[in-house]
Amino acid sequence: MDAPSKIGDRSTSDVVVRLRTLEGRDEWIYCHSDILVEKSKYFADRLSDNWPTCQILDSRNCVEVYCQELDFDHHVNVLRLFYVVIDGSVDDLWNGVKNALGILQVGIQLGCPQIVTACVNYLEAVPWEESEEEEILRIIPGMGSEVEPILARLQPVNLSAIRGIFISTLRFAMSSPPSLMNDLKSSAQEQLEYMVTEDDDSPLLIADDDIKSEVKDCVGRLFSRFNNLLEVYLCEPAESVDEAGKMTLFQSYLADFSWACQLLSKLEIMRVFVNSWVDASDKIVAIMQSSPTVEMIGIKLKVVEVVAKVLESIGYGTVILPTTKRLHMVKIWLPFVRITKPLIDSVMTSDDDSLEFKIDGELWQSLESTFVSILLALPSVNQAEILTEWLENEYIRYPDLSEAFEVWCYRSKVANRRLALIEGGHCAL
Repeated sequence: MDAPSKIGDRSTSDVVVRLRTLEGRDEWIYCHSDILVEKSKYFADRLSDNWPTCQILDSRNCVEVYCQELDFDHHVNVLRLFYVVIDGSVDDLWNGVKNALGILQVGIQLGCPQIVTACVNYLEAVPWEESEEEEILRIIPGMGSEVEPILARLQPVNLSAIRGIFISTLRFAMSSPPSLMNDLKSSAQEQLEYMVTEDDDSPLLIADDDIKSEVKDCVGRLFSRFNNLLEVYLCEPAESVDEAGKMTLFQSYLADFSWACQLLSKLEIMRVFVNSWVDASDKIVAIMQSSPTVEMIGIKLKVVEVVAKVLESIGYGTVILPTTKRLHMVKIWLPFVRITKPLIDSVMTSDDDSLEFKIDGELWQSLESTFVSILLALPSVNQAEILTEWLENEYIRYPDLSEAFEVWCYRSKVANRRLALIEGGHCAL
């Protein structure tokens, strides 16, 4: 049996492939016409009797191939691969995604179906770096149907699949798994919010009534578990509330609530959350007041974060509540916030490393503005009651209700004249 031909074997070569670049690079590669013809349509055409001219170099047929400098090595690699058995039994022929992309481009240019298929199979199967993915997106789409399998992982997913993964992720994100799974849960929450966020791209999912209904159900189940925990706390001695396991669970629920507010705001269904929080407010405050320990301050801070989001929805009209509920929310959360802020400030002052207690100053400012907004929307007699209590309180500095006080004074002073003008106008009509 004849020994297999080897690339560069001048003694058996009958054709020279002359690789050239515009920059002047010129390399002669001794090859074998039977292999070139078998593996490449381009070389089959060039070496056929139908080709009009035939160059001779070193007493052999010569095929000149011009390429860019960046592609030179890829052309050499393609010629070498002609001499390799590509049957899927060897996977390390490509030396990475970038090199395989270059070989694929040359393989298509030279009409090498076996190499193209092997490159496609390789690129479709291996992981990509982010830069490699961008390069694939730049190159592959214009190369024809034979390379389309490479892009399978990047194709848009049908709506049914998106809805399915959204609902599954939502149920997990609003569940109460063991603490060891908190990182997984946080990741799920981040991705849910990303899916419904409009940024440079449209949201992955536009929530319809069915999706919103599923979200509301999940929120309802989350609050149901939270309310059960509240009942346990209220039925047990105050010292048992401070147990590490219970505090961790309580804090986990508050973190879920804080995230849920973000999602519900994007879906424009904050009402379900606000109503549930309003119903639970008395119990939450009672538990917070029963345990003044330092460990509980961290939980109180989380409570403040959630309260700020709930009150913002009420104060700026995102969620419409009757007067009695709005008044109740002010009466229960205004005292809580004014007492909690000095506690948190004192911990931060005494311990510069207490990162867990650090809170964005804008949150306190926003909360103050929200209280003013809610207060000014209440009946004037209720405003007077709350402002009187504020003026007599030792924590008058925060929240500062001066703006509400000024507006109340003005409205009260001109009320008779204003209403008289309105009544007079009605009589004239």
